Amino acid sequence: MQVGMLRALTEAGVAPDLVVGTSVGSLNGAVLAMPGADAAPRLRDIWARMTRHEAFPGGVLSRVRTLRHSRTHLFPNTGLAAIIDDHLGAGTTFADLALPLGVMATDVDTAEPELIRSGPLRPALLASCAIPGIYPPVAHDGRWRYDGGLVANVPMRQALAMGARSLVVLDCAFPGHIPPRPRTFAEVLMFTAMVSMRNQAVLEAPLAAADVPVVYLPGPEPVRVSPLDFSRTDELVEQARRAAVRHLETVRVDGPGLYGAPGVVV
Repeated sequence: MQVGMLRALTEAGVAPDLVVGTSVGSLNGAVLAMPGADAAPRLRDIWARMTRHEAFPGGVLSRVRTLRHSRTHLFPNTGLAAIIDDHLGAGTTFADLALPLGVMATDVDTAEPELIRSGPLRPALLASCAIPGIYPPVAHDGRWRYDGGLVANVPMRQALAMGARSLVVLDCAFPGHIPPRPRTFAEVLMFTAMVSMRNQAVLEAPLAAADVPVVYLPGPEPVRVSPLDFSRTDELVEQARRAAVRHLETVRVDGPGLYGAPGVVV
């Protein structure tokens, strides 16, 4: 969905001066921050070719063995590391990027958000994407990090701290529409996590909008799709692009304020 939103922004002639991302948004943000002007097509190709086994390697027995051995997570992050190396380069650092990039993670010891802006890119992205219970925590600068979505899924404060004078938010947790009532155990867990992440954005968006324009892009109608299902990439990209285009056609930015909002039915 973020890829579709980025395509809509590109079509509207909107380009970023800096990028801040959390979890999978940090991966997309890193590609966006790389030199070159083809980020949206590159991201579409990356996700269109992605398979479940690349991101989440192993079958059921492998997951059981990993959980039994680690006691904390189901999947190793080796597949994710390979994805980062393939598309961003194994030795790439923040200094190699064309745009300033902020990567959000959660400090395991303090439960505080951590904004990573320098050093090697791979460990920062692995930390930002370390979903608790799914991937292992990642050691970074001598401290353990988990997924930044726990405390800063939509890092508006951090973008302002980096010097942003306006924000365009690509939020895929309740992006413009409330999902239907969960019907399975997995959907219940996903719904619970998304409610928590949405509440962060609901509280922070008006605070940020008091100082700068905040354009909050809506997403498409909710689609029941497993997080392990990579087969509907093109459909989700196009639905998100159309929803963002419709919103951008109605937006007239006139100073600080909230142009769109998280989790609002449109």
